[in-house]
Amino acid sequence: MVPTSGQVPVAAFGAGTAAALVLGALACLRLPALPHVAVLSVLLVAGLVGWWRLCSHWRWGGAAVAGFALCGLHALVSLGGQLPVRHERGDFTVTGRIVGLPEAEARRTRFQFRVHDDPALPDVLRGAKLRLSWYDNEWSDEPSRRHELRPGAEWRLQLRLRAPRGLRNPGGFDAERHALAERIAATGYVREQATAQNLSPPRGLDAWRDRVAGRIAAAVPGGASRYVRALALGDTRALADDDWQLLRATGLTHLIAISGFHVGLVAGAFALLGAALWRLFPALAHAMPRPQAAAVAALAGALAYAAVAGFALPTVRTVLMIAVAVAARLGRRPLSVSGSLALAAIAIVLVDPLALLSAGFWLSFGGVAWLLWCLPDAGRRPLRDFLSAQWVATLGLLPLTAILFGQASLAGPLANLVAIPWWSLVVVPLSLLGTALDALHAGWGTGAWRLAASAFELSWPLFERLGRSPLALWWLPEPAWFALPLALCGAFWLLLPRGVPGRPLALLLWLPLLWPDRDLPRHGELDLVMFDVGQGTSLLLRTAGHATLYDMGPAVRDGWDAGERAVVPALQALGVRRIDTMVVSHADADHAGGLDAVRRRFPGAPLFAPARAGIDGTADCLAGSGWQRDGVSFRFLHPPLHFPYLRNEASCVLRIETAHGAILLPGDIGEAVEERLACRIPDDLPADVVAVPHHGSRHSSTADFVSATRARLALVSAGHGNRFGHPDAGAVARWEGAGARVLGTPEAGAVRVRLGADGLEVEAERRRRRRLWDAGGREGGSRAASLAVSYAPLFPPRAPRPQESIRAGTGQGRRVADAAPAAAVGGGAGDHR
Repeated sequence: MVPTSGQVPVAAFGAGTAAALVLGALACLRLPALPHVAVLSVLLVAGLVGWWRLCSHWRWGGAAVAGFALCGLHALVSLGGQLPVRHERGDFTVTGRIVGLPEAEARRTRFQFRVHDDPALPDVLRGAKLRLSWYDNEWSDEPSRRHELRPGAEWRLQLRLRAPRGLRNPGGFDAERHALAERIAATGYVREQATAQNLSPPRGLDAWRDRVAGRIAAAVPGGASRYVRALALGDTRALADDDWQLLRATGLTHLIAISGFHVGLVAGAFALLGAALWRLFPALAHAMPRPQAAAVAALAGALAYAAVAGFALPTVRTVLMIAVAVAARLGRRPLSVSGSLALAAIAIVLVDPLALLSAGFWLSFGGVAWLLWCLPDAGRRPLRDFLSAQWVATLGLLPLTAILFGQASLAGPLANLVAIPWWSLVVVPLSLLGTALDALHAGWGTGAWRLAASAFELSWPLFERLGRSPLALWWLPEPAWFALPLALCGAFWLLLPRGVPGRPLALLLWLPLLWPDRDLPRHGELDLVMFDVGQGTSLLLRTAGHATLYDMGPAVRDGWDAGERAVVPALQALGVRRIDTMVVSHADADHAGGLDAVRRRFPGAPLFAPARAGIDGTADCLAGSGWQRDGVSFRFLHPPLHFPYLRNEASCVLRIETAHGAILLPGDIGEAVEERLACRIPDDLPADVVAVPHHGSRHSSTADFVSATRARLALVSAGHGNRFGHPDAGAVARWEGAGARVLGTPEAGAVRVRLGADGLEVEAERRRRRRLWDAGGREGGSRAASLAVSYAPLFPPRAPRPQESIRAGTGQGRRVADAAPAAAVGGGAGDHR
């Protein structure tokens, strides 16, 4: 059946259609690769026709197809707008405008840059949005000009650019997904300070926000100033990592920065003001009835507040929701809250289906949906309804929070009981009042901002105590795919009306989410995980009941720290609750830089390092010493007693022996130590898995050492396109020629290896979680696919034969990284010069 001529298919915009549209777009984002643009175009037309013309549940199918195709086309456009491989690490002189608020750090300033339409540039850069860094020049006494960057100013800059790329670890931040959602075409850094030209002064909305933020910082003393700036302007630049950690522990991140909730508050306040104005001047009703005037005022207030926040995505989503409700009110059509929610979801997916990549989309719509279902008659008993809403939101959103962030705040419900009414009714209105007064005249908002800071400081000590509690934040391992639907079913069951039998049994459905199987090795087996930390090293060794961490990744002074940003989140995602032993191979920053961050999260573990390495609280990793854990032997082969500390050459060489094979971790040793080990202790070198020394440098992996190890799998930890050219083509060829399969983090991401009864099993993170936005797949093509092997027995189990040279590999491994020199070293593009 189809609707009659002229009939408006109202059901085409119901909750079922909205759900189908969202699920179709989500299905597209779950694909490992996108269909051809012609296929997506045909699907879009067919889906739209089916959505509009068909009836009943068939309409939902059309909406799902339309959502799938529309999302695919948006993704194709966004990915097609990223810098091609042929322009990687190229230098470009561009002219453009600074967008957003630059973030000044100790040694660099990060900012976004909108390039002007210059015919001299490649098409992909004309009008593109870039994410850039401007570093201090450590080799010059000339003062840095990066502090001259202001929002809204135009500059001509010489840049070195690369396509968006990030690290890939369990539980890590997906920078490539973020670049897709934000339409980032390239990342990079300012190449030459002397050629940078400021072409015009700051202007526009972002320039005004920056000036107001400066006035708040000057007018409000104390630590509360940075929070007032966040609440008044969405300016979170002054919030440090410790601040965000405390906010996550108390579950208050949704309140501290401008969000959809705050936009709703402003819209409601403007609606009340509009209605009051119409009551004072009844003659205005001749031009527009009071309900419609209040709706228009609400939309105007929401738009103004979203502009103050820089049109951040959460505020834009809320403005769309309010616009849908206002349109229905102006059209004098009855619209329920659920209908308004459905229309808002449809509007968001039609405008920007890639919004589904953001956590805010799911949390905002999910929270409202839970409240509508559980509390349809809220408002009659304010206190009880408020407490019920807290319970519903906490329980209903816990599965989504656990999946999206890998954590749950046990202190969150209590903290929100205080923060939601106090901040929403006192702190936020005062902050906004100060901003509004300052917009009328500079300096008028000082009093309101100071009152907001005082009100904030009254409640903050309570939240600090809650956040510092060891039970405040509960980190959860990555669960299986079915854990989320089971937990949602459990939440649905628990929130059913009283009297429904068996409600406590619903807690069983939460077990796969809250206590997932960590897939630990059995007694006598060993798991090795080589983390993707860029140009550095960090490896986790797990036995049945213990964990050892070998190196903690790189860190830059006053800058990016792989220990904090990559290693610790990966350990938490893998369910590591404690580290029993830590080893720092040597004190260089690419191996020991993340040590402090790991120690803060996992204190008290014994730490081994070379003698005289200058690391506090360590024991010497002397050759011959070691320990036993769960049927697995750990033993140091180097350095011997009295060996001088020679940095790389003094690296702790660790051998791990199991009943099913051995692993060798040689650190950054070079040719001299390799030859020494091959000559003096050749019987201790054979191993199934070897971490390639010194990231595959051409000054390591000598033929004698490679032959002595008889490795079946050689792992390389290096940064993509690093300036050292690691791994060297000759070193890779020597390992492959000896029969080893070579795998590296640049293309494979984190690599997990298990030595067990089933043989040698390998799993690569980029293969395990294939995504359509994966930079490794788009850049490396078939090479990346061949490197990113699935988690399966790569080599069958074998009986050890000490007298036989083991050649189980095929010699057909691929080179794991481009050896051409490049400027970027770290895992994040533009993070290091």
